[in-house]
This record gives sequence, structure tokens and C-alpha cells, in this order.
Amino acid sequence: MTESATGDVEAVVEIPSTLNVKDTVRGAKLPVMVGPTELWWVTRTPDGPGTLNMERLSQDQVRARAWGPGAQWMVNQTPRLLGADDDLTGFDPQGPVREIWRRKPFKLARTDILWDALVGGVFGQKVQVANAVKARRLLARNYGEAAPGPRRGWVLPSPDRVAEMGYYEFHRFGVERKRAETLLRVAREFPRISHLGDRTLDQAKLRMQRIRGIGPWTAAMATAVAYGDADAVPVGDFHIPNTVAWMLAKEPRADDDRMLELLEPYRGHRWRVIRLAKSSGRAPAYGPRLSLTGDGLNMGS
Repeated sequence: MTESATGDVEAVVEIPSTLNVKDTVRGAKLPVMVGPTELWWVTRTPDGPGTLNMERLSQDQVRARAWGPGAQWMVNQTPRLLGADDDLTGFDPQGPVREIWRRKPFKLARTDILWDALVGGVFGQKVQVANAVKARRLLARNYGEAAPGPRRGWVLPSPDRVAEMGYYEFHRFGVERKRAETLLRVAREFPRISHLGDRTLDQAKLRMQRIRGIGPWTAAMATAVAYGDADAVPVGDFHIPNTVAWMLAKEPRADDDRMLELLEPYRGHRWRVIRLAKSSGRAPAYGPRLSLTGDGLNMGS
């Protein structure tokens, strides 16, 4: 690991030659992806804002380069972003899962940045993904700060800064009062949940759900992104039950109960199977619509 005169930190990370970097980091929902071999990530680390660039040098090497107060932390985090902590023990793909896994194997990334994951999760409640991404970008640009390094970007405002905002300030981002007030509660509670990575994943999800407006969908999405939760199941989603049922049973429509029944043989790796189902395509656009409830009901999963 080296530090240059310009203040950036650089290291070369060894990876499995078969690793699909793009599919691995896609689950971490990093804001910017550029080209087939390069990725940028901007975030607020425990050491301060930082910008990370990852570039694949060869089949088994990635160069990580970072800028800002959080540069060292981000370079150290790179192996986890590339799935180094993901444990495939007990994952035994069968049938259609085996075939998709053979064609599209990946590891589960983890960011260890719970705040970013919760902002994305709250903004993603009951709206299309594009609208949630836009709201996040506008929040960062209007209330955050410029990212360090050579590429233009914006770091999300800290929980302390968001806690000072009023719900009406979110309206221009397309975020209505209910989601805005949920995020404000998360921001005010964040000092008490910032170290949930030290708990078990089930404990982390239960603790998050003690905050009004955070239900199973948002908690599962947060642990999947922040902690690489291989068994996260975001119940209450508009599309995921159909997508899972189509892959596993060729059923175009399903509810949460049916999805959970189909996923049960993969307990411990259910999020991994959901990711595979999503990569295999959505269910056909026919069949009866189902009425779903919960904090999720995400229209763009």
C-alpha cells in the first residue's frame, strides 16, 4: 500500500480470477459504475469523506485508489467490497438456480456504511428505483459536500446534518412527508444504531425495526447492502415474489408466503438466490395482480 504526494492511497488487491466484479458490487448499490473494468464509490467513512476508484488490472488483480480523509479506510474496505467475507458454505444450487449460478457466479459485497444503506432503503419505500436514486443524488448535492479526488461527486450529508432538517425540505426531491419523517427518525436515532455491524444480522434487523417507519423490507435491504447479508429477504416487495416464483417454479405470480416457501431450501442464502432470480429476468407481465402491504412495496426492484 502506498500514499502519493497528492494525498491518495493506493493498493493492489488479489481476487479470484473467476470473480465477476460488476455483479459482485452491484448488490452493494454503489452510486457510480464506469465501464466494464472501472468503478467509483463516494461515501462518508468513519474517518471522513472519501472517494474510491477500483480498476481491474488483470483476471486476478484490482487496483484500489482512494482520496480524502477516508482514503485509507476505503482501500482497506476494498476486499470486502469484492466479497472477501462472503461465505458460500451450505449453498447447494439445484435446478434453475444451478444453471444461473454456473453462468453468473458472484460474491456478496459489504460496504459497512449503514447510513448510506438506510438512506437508500427509506427513499426506496413504495417508489420506483429511479425515483429513489434521484432523491438520494439531490439530497447529497443540496445538503452534502463535494467528494474528494479527481472525479466530481457528492457525499451524503451526515446523520447529524439530516437530523436538523424539516420534512418539508425533502419535498423538492420528490420525497413525501412519510418517508421524510422516517429518515429524520433514522438520523436522530443513528448514534444508537451506528454499530449494528457488531451484532448478529437478526439482531441488527430487529433493532432497526424499532424505529417507526422501518419494517422488514427496509431492514433486509440495509443488512444486504451494508453487511453482505446472504439470507436477507425483503418481504413486501412488489416484484421480488413474482421473480422468485418464476425462476423456481415457473409461476408468474406469487405472494410473500409462496416466495418464502420456495426459498426455504436455500435458507442461509436466500438473498443470494433472490439476486440470481433478479438477474434471470422478471416474471411475464400477465396473471392476477396481488395486493401487498408493508414498508416495502417497492415498485422497481
